[in-house]
Amino acid sequence: MKLEVVVLPVSDVDRSKDFYKTLGWRLDADFVTSKDFRVVQLTPPGSEASIIFGKGITLAAPGSVQGLYLIASHPQDQVAHRVPVANINLARAPNSLP
Repeated sequence: MKLEVVVLPVSDVDRSKDFYKTLGWRLDADFVTSKDFRVVQLTPPGSEASIIFGKGITLAAPGSVQGLYLIASHPQDQVAHRVPVANINLARAPNSLP
């Protein structure tokens, strides 16, 4: 068993898509089937799990997801992608490589 997709409620689909693409995530899908439905799917490099967001995807409020963590093997990579690093937690997980 494995996790395939996490649904993220967002307020601005294009801005969210641009943000994740800036991180180097692969764009897997961007489908619009009506003015009320759009789904965008992106996958982080080296990950088997993806995120989806869009319009008409979920009733959850934008920004309401809690308790999800994006783990970067090399936090300095986030600087290279021009991501603000002020709130990055550099704590190491147990048994993680240096």
